[in-house]
Amino acid sequence: VQLQASGGGLVQPGDSLRLSCAASGSTMSTYAVGWFRQTPGKAREFVGAVSKSDISTWHPPPVKGRFSISRDDAKNTVYLQMSSLKPEDTAVYFCVATEVIPPEVDTVMIIESEYPYWGQGTLVTVSS
Repeated sequence: VQLQASGGGLVQPGDSLRLSCAASGSTMSTYAVGWFRQTPGKAREFVGAVSKSDISTWHPPPVKGRFSISRDDAKNTVYLQMSSLKPEDTAVYFCVATEVIPPEVDTVMIIESEYPYWGQGTLVTVSS
């Protein structure tokens, strides 16, 4: 599967932004998907994941309540809705995917190494 992230840009603190991740080459309905972000000199940081069946989502404390991941398998697209953005949210955001094949458990994946497929990243800058 190939992943193409889009929707990044320059926004002010407190603004909202929605990132999109379009999948091609395979149907996304067999994949668990997620988002990571990275700033220069820092390790990649997990910001959200959704299970293959869309039953479960999870966000870590730094973004919980402000970020929301969702998926539309009919459009082969995953979204990251971000609100109340802060300067510390500035980063390159990557969408990721991993195929879930039974008998694997259909759950959210939060570890970077669990995702073999990565998009190219989209830059989000939060600044006044």
